[in-house]
Amino acid sequence: MELGRISTAMVTPFSQTGDIDFEKTDQLIEHLIANGSDSIVVCGTTGESPTLTRKEVEELLTFAVKKVNGRIPIIAGTGSNSTAGSMEATKLAEQCGVDGIMLVTPYYNKPDQKGLFAHFSAIAKETELPILLYNIPGRSVINMLPETTIALSKIKNIHAIKEASGDLEQMAAIISGTEDDFKVYSGDDALALPLLAIGGDGVVSVASHVVGNEMQKMMTAYLEGRTTAAATMHRTLLPLFTALFTAPNPVPIKHALKVFGVDVGEVRLPLVGLKDKECVNQAIKNLQSSKRIFI
Repeated sequence: MELGRISTAMVTPFSQTGDIDFEKTDQLIEHLIANGSDSIVVCGTTGESPTLTRKEVEELLTFAVKKVNGRIPIIAGTGSNSTAGSMEATKLAEQCGVDGIMLVTPYYNKPDQKGLFAHFSAIAKETELPILLYNIPGRSVINMLPETTIALSKIKNIHAIKEASGDLEQMAAIISGTEDDFKVYSGDDALALPLLAIGGDGVVSVASHVVGNEMQKMMTAYLEGRTTAAATMHRTLLPLFTALFTAPNPVPIKHALKVFGVDVGEVRLPLVGLKDKECVNQAIKNLQSSKRIFI
């Protein structure tokens, strides 16, 4: 499974009546492909997956696969805190023709490391699709330790992890303990460059909805040895990365997309629209005044 350097965790566009807006989804997918996304994650938590019905998931995945038409990989978010439910969602994703799946650590249940290994390995046995693990302690309350990830990496169809622990030491341990073909991606935009510097592979990004090309240029600069330029780009992007998480994700990024001319509608309850827009607006304005850095 080749995610590339930037995989965008795609938001789900909604209409004014709260239904999935497929016209806006069409426009968003084209926007992402044109603006630096090497792959996209559909029906992940940034896509408000907990609020999507099974029918909506099937319709959205089917639409995305048809729209993308093989141009970039599509990864379906099929993980939950139910092993059986994740298996069922994975089977549905297979039928829709996706290129891989993303499995989040189970939230609320708080399984121990043995339980995490059993959960992910059981799902892996039920599918041939490549698997991207997703560790996010801030949302699921549990942290999958490096030794568990390393053990899971030995399962043939577990190919990568999205590490949103924010812990570079943990990421370094995973990189050191896994084979070269196991990919480690940051789940935090602000750690995309630091992770690259310690041997990571890229980022599963939220900010790439609006600054994907700029993030690609930052990564290219680093990989070409222009480390000072890459560091300058990173510092320039950092205020936007921060602003996009001043409210629960994906509330700020949906507002930012609208500012950039890509209307994806509002969020679904229990999330509500962005109350303080000034922080995001100012970060975008400051970034736009610094565009010359990315030429």
